[in-house]
Amino acid sequence: MTGAARWSIVGLVLVVAAVIAIWPRDEDPAPPPAEAPDLASARAEASLPGCPAAGEVPAGLRELSGVRVECLADGSTVDFAGALSERPVLVNVWATWCAPCKEELPLLATYAAEPDAVPVVGLAVQSSPADALELLGALDVRLPTLVDPDGAAARALRLPPGLPASYLVGADGAVRLVTRPRLFDTVEQVRRAVATYGSRAA
Repeated sequence: MTGAARWSIVGLVLVVAAVIAIWPRDEDPAPPPAEAPDLASARAEASLPGCPAAGEVPAGLRELSGVRVECLADGSTVDFAGALSERPVLVNVWATWCAPCKEELPLLATYAAEPDAVPVVGLAVQSSPADALELLGALDVRLPTLVDPDGAAARALRLPPGLPASYLVGADGAVRLVTRPRLFDTVEQVRRAVATYGSRAA
């Protein structure tokens, strides 16, 4: 084979390689984003009451205004301050991994069922809606419940270390952390805390 022939073959190989390199390919399609689990059956089984309707936001709740949370009953997004506009209201912050929360939630549900009780609203933090629904169903607790998907509500409340934590939103709109006691052991303790913290001046 002459040198010219060899160079011709080399040139042809290079041309073919270049064509292959730039030839359009069907890229593997990106996997579809993971879909959120269908919670319709879990919501129906949990049978939670709807979240409080948004109302006029008082001055004491303005720091919570604009904070978006999820209503666990139907998955809708609501304004945190607006959901607490019915006053007074007891807000209980809990998580699915929190053992004391599992003891306290049934007490709060018992209190909330009393005719003279103030409304009780749960706020699930660091927990998925699916896990929150499963826990409430297992405890047979049916309280209006919000889910804090990104921690914004916890930050707005200045949530202290340790859970559970309860806040009393007074008739004046002031938000007060219940510290005596931090953990409710009896329904009577809930009643006393509501009476004590609800009567404090802002």
